[in-house]
Amino acid sequence: MKPPCFASLFALSSIFLFLTSFSSWSFGAGIEDKGVREPVLAGTWYSANPEKLRGQIREFLSKTEDESIQGEVIGLVVPHAGYMYSGQVAAFGYKLLQGTNFKRVILIGPSHHVGFKGIAVDLQSGYRTPLGTTPVDKDFVNELLGTSSQIRWLPDAFTREHSLEIQVPFLQSVLKEFSIVPVLMQESDDVTCATLAEGLSKTIKKKQGKTLILASTDLSHFHNGDKAKLLDHHFIEGLRAFDPKGLLRSISRGECEACGGGPTVAALLAARDLGAGQAIVLRYANSGDVTGDYKRVVGYVSAAFVRR
Repeated sequence: MKPPCFASLFALSSIFLFLTSFSSWSFGAGIEDKGVREPVLAGTWYSANPEKLRGQIREFLSKTEDESIQGEVIGLVVPHAGYMYSGQVAAFGYKLLQGTNFKRVILIGPSHHVGFKGIAVDLQSGYRTPLGTTPVDKDFVNELLGTSSQIRWLPDAFTREHSLEIQVPFLQSVLKEFSIVPVLMQESDDVTCATLAEGLSKTIKKKQGKTLILASTDLSHFHNGDKAKLLDHHFIEGLRAFDPKGLLRSISRGECEACGGGPTVAALLAARDLGAGQAIVLRYANSGDVTGDYKRVVGYVSAAFVRR
């Protein structure tokens, strides 16, 4: 198993990007149903056995402290490595969802395998895991597609992507009936982040049902423990300050690292437009805290965006 997610670097020429975008993007609403997305991580990053998977998630949740949150949770930031590495950190975020009535979860993650411009959404009918199949809210996706020409359906981007799939078993364990809206970003510039945030905010306001915005990210990759904590501290302080522009600036300057920096900033912007005004950091750790090896670690954080 690959312990953490790997920050993918795409050295693509402008010609290659054009050809890829031209041949792979699918445009418009009402696109033919491509069926259920089958899991690609089951049996490696998390257990393929339903009972073992339920038990592992229950154990993670049981080891979290009850967090007294003043206000309404609008969004979460959670990691996306294999469960043995980041599952306990993720559980601190997911614990807040127990007993809530969220009907829709916007899953925003980075694309690790496919390079593209703009924002990708998924119009498959559902995501299957060992715990069952969760439907995609295709009406919401089609509405979101109409908010910007930069938001498009790119099926290939979702085929192998782990940053979204890894979240679904946790959601299936803490929520009842709900749907998901899968979103991927490969670029993290301010225009792309703002475009997604505006589209999400506009669509959420039009749709019925309580909606959660979830950003999927890991932090610094493959530094020693001390260096990782220093870099990750800058990211965490940007979250606490509830300052999406400042956080994006810190990432671009190399003051911190996050493969899901763009998704986090977009989620912050959308949550702010929906009335959230505070980010509460719930838990930070790195892979060394699990393995005992701090020579090359990956950082993980869970946080909540709250509306008072």
